[in-house]
Amino acid sequence: MIYYDITKMGAAKHRSGLTRLTSRLLEELGSTVAPVSWDGRRQMFVAGPRREPVNFGAADWLFTVEMFSEAERPGITAFIQNPPCRLGAMFHDAIPVQFPQITWPQSVQRHPEYMKLLAGFEKCWAISETTREDFTGFWRWQGVTVRAEVEVITLGADFDGGDRVQRDPVIAPGRPLLLCVGIVEPRKNQLFLLGVCETLWRDGIDFELHIVGRVNPHFGQPIAARMKALRKQEDRFHFHVAVGDRELGRLYANARVVACPTIAEGCGLPLLEALWRGVPCVCSDLPVLRENADGGGCLVAGVHAAADWQAKLRRVLTDPDVSCRLQREAMARPLPRWSETAQTLLRALR
Repeated sequence: MIYYDITKMGAAKHRSGLTRLTSRLLEELGSTVAPVSWDGRRQMFVAGPRREPVNFGAADWLFTVEMFSEAERPGITAFIQNPPCRLGAMFHDAIPVQFPQITWPQSVQRHPEYMKLLAGFEKCWAISETTREDFTGFWRWQGVTVRAEVEVITLGADFDGGDRVQRDPVIAPGRPLLLCVGIVEPRKNQLFLLGVCETLWRDGIDFELHIVGRVNPHFGQPIAARMKALRKQEDRFHFHVAVGDRELGRLYANARVVACPTIAEGCGLPLLEALWRGVPCVCSDLPVLRENADGGGCLVAGVHAAADWQAKLRRVLTDPDVSCRLQREAMARPLPRWSETAQTLLRALR
């Protein structure tokens, strides 16, 4: 039996990237796994509406894509150090260790513990080669005894669960739409993007900017205030604090280009979502993003390089030939599906 950890997903009140990843993978795994969650009061995994204790067998697997710590899950350390079954995990990034100045304080405090605990799992999958190097480098730095077999797994691009719409490149009439998706916080670099777009507007480039994402309550308020002020000045700017998958899909479908100005990522899901729909993407020149961007359909721009970003966005927003070329590249790419991600895991966990 494979047990699938949904502790955070089951209690989530918002659709973060991690929550969407957890639920999308669960959809594809379906009846091959049994969802379970950690009961901190009883310090055990439970299942079902009656939250009955899970009786793990030695040959069973507990698989998790969630991040955890002793503070969040009392008793989890003892469980992992003396597990009643085999343990597998998908890990996402080492950002709280690498960028503590812009990461939630509780994440900065707890993430090293989480990363060390994963070293004791039987199997681990990193969501990018960059992430794999970050984790294994951390383990070497900390002198951690590593039991885990570590591989890279490719995430699916079909977050909407549908087929790709194979079509000829098309430039929709009307004002172009520039879309940016991600939690509102310094790491995602929305303030930088606002400055770039204001320069383009002043230069006479006519387009709409749509930013989608919940506001990080610790770091996001100054950015939210800046966006609130901009909305009063510029009717071409739109901020969506919370949207469902249907509305997000509509925004992707209408976008001329997706912007990912982030300064740190584990994988970069908005880039994959854009490529799946044949939407060009302008993204930061980060190794983790180039793992997917270099295959076509994207332009990369230097992190915090305002002139570079203005030039790249201007090309896609105003030059039909550039936009159509990037659309063709994106639609021609063989992109992975979540069903393939699920099958990769199932082959390894049996």
